[in-house]
Amino acid sequence: MNKNTKTVWLGGAAAAAMVAAAGYVYRSRRQGKSPNPLRRLFPVFALPEPTGPYAIGTFEEHLVDGSRQENRRGTLPEGDGPREVPLTVWYPADTSAAAAAQPERYPAALGECLSLVFGLPRRWFGHLSRVSTHAFRRLPLSGGESAYPVLLFSPGIRSTRFQSLTLVEELVSRGYIVIGMDHPYTSAEVKLQGGRAAAYVHEPSFAHSSELHAYNVGEIAVRAADARFVLDTLERWNAAGSGHPLSGRLDLERAGLLGHSYGGATAVQALAADERFAAALSLEGGFWGEAPSGPLERPFMYLLTGETERALDPNDPKREKVVYPEWTEEAEQAMGSSRSDTLFAVVEPFYHQSFTDVAYVSPRLFAHKATPERTSEITRAYAVAFFDRYIKSIRSELLGQDSEAFPEVRYDRKLTRIADQEKETRA
Repeated sequence: MNKNTKTVWLGGAAAAAMVAAAGYVYRSRRQGKSPNPLRRLFPVFALPEPTGPYAIGTFEEHLVDGSRQENRRGTLPEGDGPREVPLTVWYPADTSAAAAAQPERYPAALGECLSLVFGLPRRWFGHLSRVSTHAFRRLPLSGGESAYPVLLFSPGIRSTRFQSLTLVEELVSRGYIVIGMDHPYTSAEVKLQGGRAAAYVHEPSFAHSSELHAYNVGEIAVRAADARFVLDTLERWNAAGSGHPLSGRLDLERAGLLGHSYGGATAVQALAADERFAAALSLEGGFWGEAPSGPLERPFMYLLTGETERALDPNDPKREKVVYPEWTEEAEQAMGSSRSDTLFAVVEPFYHQSFTDVAYVSPRLFAHKATPERTSEITRAYAVAFFDRYIKSIRSELLGQDSEAFPEVRYDRKLTRIADQEKETRA
């Protein structure tokens, strides 16, 4: 997605929050109630329970890629030390091990990210520290399976690897190890070695969209290289005698990627560039890089929001410029020329941030046309169905055909092709 075209919407979110807060203060004072609008706008919430059989363990790692030099989004003429990639690992654990443990709370990084993305005061998100996740630090890895498939998650621009915990927790409870990556200088602020902070660096201004497009190609290449470096590291962890807690327990023959926005672009680029990845899911990302220039060789799914689909209609009088000019051509080229299964679906009540947890953070400001519960239910269901099919070989009725259980989701027949279903139709 074109980052420069989101400023109108993001500024609107901040303005709407300010107006809502002022209105609530006025009404509260007239009614003799507490005038603190934050209690109503930003309630302490409960994440939806994961539906799989596993509990969730977690730990963090900090990787340093000595083969690449950091250039801070090209703002430095020379390298600034080796490239660093902070990680959070979520993995399946036994429910009995979690019974006596204390769950992790939402990290402060999410509040920092939301403040940056929506232009709202950071203190407004202080309630997140009171929200419990379903993850428990350093639980033993479950013995339910000898090894678990691995999914790498890449967040959106100015965002954080913690942005979509409802989705991550669901996937882990279903038997996946999920590795959340942050990408310094395109993620929100992250900590580097020695305690240094790597804050988001804005992209330069460009006179022409083609220049911005070329710049994004380069930026996504850096992120895709992060993903490939993480996979290299996982291979070392998994080796016999590595001493790592996950040694021998990572099924890297079944590795996939998923991401939102800039992270979705990262996922499809890494899929195109590295045959070790078996499948990828993009939650409304771009197609900057190798993906549109050559056929995809492995399964790929794309979820587009209804709001963005309307923005693609040049005849819509309320059309907002929320995608870059080359998007339609590149999406059709990447998916239409694929040599593997492709799935393209539109989720009608969603807008761009619906694939994150923001609807829970403030339902009044960010839920829009779908409740937080329904938003996460849809995203979880289709992500699980996709990866179960193409990573675990478990078929799902949700893939490739519209479902009565999820009338909000409709497939684009032109860009959706599943070989097994085509054979059944011809038969």
